[in-house]
Amino acid sequence: TRPSPMTDAQLECALDLMRRMPPTQIENNLAGIIELVPDLTESVLSAVDQPLKVQRCGATGKDYLICDYNRDGDSYRSPYSNKFDPPLADGCVPSEKLRQLEIQANEVFSEYLKLYFDSGVSSSYYWDLDVGYAMCVLIKNNVDACTWDSIHVVEVNDADPNKTRFKLTTTIMLSLTSRNDAVGIANLCGNLTKQVEKEAACADGSAQLAFVGTLIEDMEGRLRDTLDIVYFEKTKDVLNQIRSLDKSADKAKMQGMQKLMQEMSVGK
Repeated sequence: TRPSPMTDAQLECALDLMRRMPPTQIENNLAGIIELVPDLTESVLSAVDQPLKVQRCGATGKDYLICDYNRDGDSYRSPYSNKFDPPLADGCVPSEKLRQLEIQANEVFSEYLKLYFDSGVSSSYYWDLDVGYAMCVLIKNNVDACTWDSIHVVEVNDADPNKTRFKLTTTIMLSLTSRNDAVGIANLCGNLTKQVEKEAACADGSAQLAFVGTLIEDMEGRLRDTLDIVYFEKTKDVLNQIRSLDKSADKAKMQGMQKLMQEMSVGK
């Protein structure tokens, strides 16, 4: 059934509201919207990226990341065992061909995680489309008070035997928390989403995976630079331009804030 105009308007308002709220409060804000308008539950959950959560695979004992792309109802599929937790008899799983690529992708991005992040958790998921297939790569890294979540969703159209079309949508969520005596606790957080489309000649799924790896590597590098400029440099510029009428009283606090921002930018 087609959504009613009222439902469409409510969804648009809900998404607009979520874009304006602090990323650290996404879960609470989502819960509030769903409680107000239960009919929007599926639409909102599929449209809003949330901080990634870690779950442990009961069959293998390995940690994996959960999100809307490996969710079926209230259950989540492990990329290692291909089973749902809580158990789901008729859960949606990829075709055998994509399942083999999914296993390969989890091995590849596990190495990527070690090279670029040193620690953390990564998970990859595949699913079939009417034309081609889609995959997502999830990466979560926690270091001290810094949290990095990256969600890469790739649509792969391999209908043309001579070239494969790739559409990558990446969302990065970054949160930093620090403290000093002059200011107390400071939290800097934000998210960025960027999309790119490319074409390449790829002989098979393994070659397509290799190309996706280069796309993700390049995208994460560019978004790191953008986050540095948009959040850290801009915030430091704002702090440097702040003026106070009571300079003697606020001088120590301003110096503390500037020092805190410098520490956060160095430790990101």
